[in-house]
Order: sequence, then C-alpha cells, then structure tokens
Amino acid sequence: MMILGLVRWMQPVHGYDVRRELLSWNADRWANVQPGSIYHALRKLAEEGLLREVATEQVGARPARTTYEVTAKGEDEFETLLRGFWWQLHETPDPFVAAFSFLPAMPREEATAALRNRANLLRAGIESMRSSLDSDWMRNTKPVHVAWMFELWAARAEAEVAWCDRIVERIESGVSYLPAGLAGAQGWPGWTDGAAPRDTETQ
Repeated sequence: MMILGLVRWMQPVHGYDVRRELLSWNADRWANVQPGSIYHALRKLAEEGLLREVATEQVGARPARTTYEVTAKGEDEFETLLRGFWWQLHETPDPFVAAFSFLPAMPREEATAALRNRANLLRAGIESMRSSLDSDWMRNTKPVHVAWMFELWAARAEAEVAWCDRIVERIESGVSYLPAGLAGAQGWPGWTDGAAPRDTETQ
C-alpha cells in the first residue's frame, strides 16, 4: 500500500523519488518496505495493472528512469487497502514474541537481564521520539499527523517498558512457570528455570 499510495500522491513520479520519499519516512523500519525492493515492486504493480508506465527517460550516463502513475484499478486497490488497514486490527509479527514463548528455556537471571535490556532500548527510543516531537524538524517540515504517529509509537513503547518491569518482578519472585495441574504432566517434561527437557528423545 505504501508504494501505491506514494505514486498516487506524487504522480507522475519515477522510482527514484518514491524510494527517496520512503527513506525520508524511515518506512523501512516500520512498514516493512525495503529500499532494494522498491523498483521491483513498481514493476510488479505495473504488471498487475495497478500502475502504468508514463515515460522512460535517460539523462547522460545515468540509468534510465521510468515514470509511473496510478490506473483506475490501482486507485480502487489503494482505497480498499487503505480502509482495510484503518478499520481492522493487524498484528505485526514480532520475533521477540516467539522467543518469549520459550521463556522457561532461559535461566531466570538471563531472562530478567534481557527484559531489562529491552526496556532500556525502548526507553532510548522513547527519548529519541520525544526529541523529534520537540524539534523544529518536526514542527516546521512535517505534516501534523506525523507527530501523532510518533506519539502512538512512544505510547506503545511506554506500555511495553511497564510490561517488562512487571514481568521482571514476577520472574525474580520465583513464580512457577507452570500451574500446579501441569507441573510434571505429560507434554511438559521440564521446561522450568532454564532446564532442558528431561525427555530429550521426544524433541
């Protein structure tokens, strides 16, 4: 949606300007848009009939640049994606959640150290976002809704910092990772306090 929306916004536009704009938004960090894939994505969108090639020009020895604009089909697709993302919840895959699923495989001291480190990294990110919100760069060169997005990211990070602190306290208190009814039960052969499963033949 990002590439389609930017072409719609800037059209007619060539891939270089789309790439430059996305990088200025740091979209590679929060929208899963990688700079190296932008030209391929533009060509694919054109093949699917969502974009049309307006012209191809070459200046000197520079690579040829193709200019794109959105088709009627692309306009409909953008509107569908835009409202789908606005009106639905979409969970972003986070590798940390997969790692946290195996919390009992880590020694408690290492788990709490890792959570404290995560909280510190989040705090650093929050401070960076707050500095950006207070900067002339934000106030004078960005649309107001960009600041609102920074506020959203900061609020999410603050909530996760608080969560990290709570989980550290629980782990350090020695709380059991398994309810009493599951401790020692079949299928839970020893995932506690960093111990490896006792029945290694079943792994």
